[in-house]
Amino acid sequence: MSIFAASNRPFFFPKPLVDKMARYGRELVEQLDANPQYATASDRTIPDKYRVPHEPMHPLFVQADFGLVEATEGEYEPKLVEIQGFPSLYAFHPVLANQYKVSYNLDPALSNFLGGGGAEGYYSLLRRAVLGDHRPEDVVLLEVDPFHQKTLPDFLLTQKQLGCRIADIRDVEKRGRKLYHEGKAIERIYNRVIVDELERRHIEFDFHFSDEIDVEWAGHPNWFFRLSKFSLPWFEHVSVPKTQFLSEVETLPENLDAWVLKPLFSFAGLGVKVGPTREEIETIPESERCQYILQERMDFAAPIETRAGATKPEVRIMYIWDGVLKPVTTIIRTGRGKMMGVDFNKNLNWVGASAGLFVD
Repeated sequence: MSIFAASNRPFFFPKPLVDKMARYGRELVEQLDANPQYATASDRTIPDKYRVPHEPMHPLFVQADFGLVEATEGEYEPKLVEIQGFPSLYAFHPVLANQYKVSYNLDPALSNFLGGGGAEGYYSLLRRAVLGDHRPEDVVLLEVDPFHQKTLPDFLLTQKQLGCRIADIRDVEKRGRKLYHEGKAIERIYNRVIVDELERRHIEFDFHFSDEIDVEWAGHPNWFFRLSKFSLPWFEHVSVPKTQFLSEVETLPENLDAWVLKPLFSFAGLGVKVGPTREEIETIPESERCQYILQERMDFAAPIETRAGATKPEVRIMYIWDGVLKPVTTIIRTGRGKMMGVDFNKNLNWVGASAGLFVD
């Protein structure tokens, strides 16, 4: 089983700062929605074999990740790290936030829920998003080798809270226009399959994403491509660092230490180069440079004091589409390495996944 690292402590944020991040993320998605050129360009990012029919107008799940830069002493401004149209740890993080409150006997007024409605409203919305109008037993959470993923705690809590089944994509059988898992028909899929992992591991399964099949998608797979690192060069927003497609960079910057090289569709930081060398960039064939972005590196603040030293937070604002894009909760990732995430902060204490708390 992979390790899911949780930080030893929660993090406390002023509500106006969280509200600003929630507003910024919504504005970014709205900016793309209003740009017909983006719809055409992003359509070309979807590989034919992963192009799923019947795409909805809006992503059901959106995550916007922000780092913090110090604008003035003690005041912080959010800067976008990444945005994605794919589910995150919707079941795990509210439980983690509540456990912090219980374990440390924190003020009951502290909340991790955005948009009003508290825990009851949150779980009602999550249930509608994942299950739709279907019985829980007719819905599967779909992943590659789910019981060996570091996100397994979220999968198990999703199953416990919503009642849906957990299914390995390799165990799904196609019969005609229907999909089955352990002999039971699947009516709706809560999609947690990362295409990058399918490709890297050469995973084989019994259906094609491009098939016309009678199933609903909770988190339509096309939005994994449409709302992604590919979106970053298209934004014109105060929160977005300067970003270009590598294929459009005519002259490389002199100081590459001030830039980050990112492949468009990797996951969990795979392939990302902080301060890439000229040689690393030049080894990328011209034909593949459209699959990379070069982004201005932000000097993110480390305002969180821990026993192990100052720590940087990255704040993920999590949204669910419900007629409008609604911010619902946060994930906090912390680290002292070059990047966030378990793989970049090994053998460090007081880092990992955490929850953001604030007085609503």
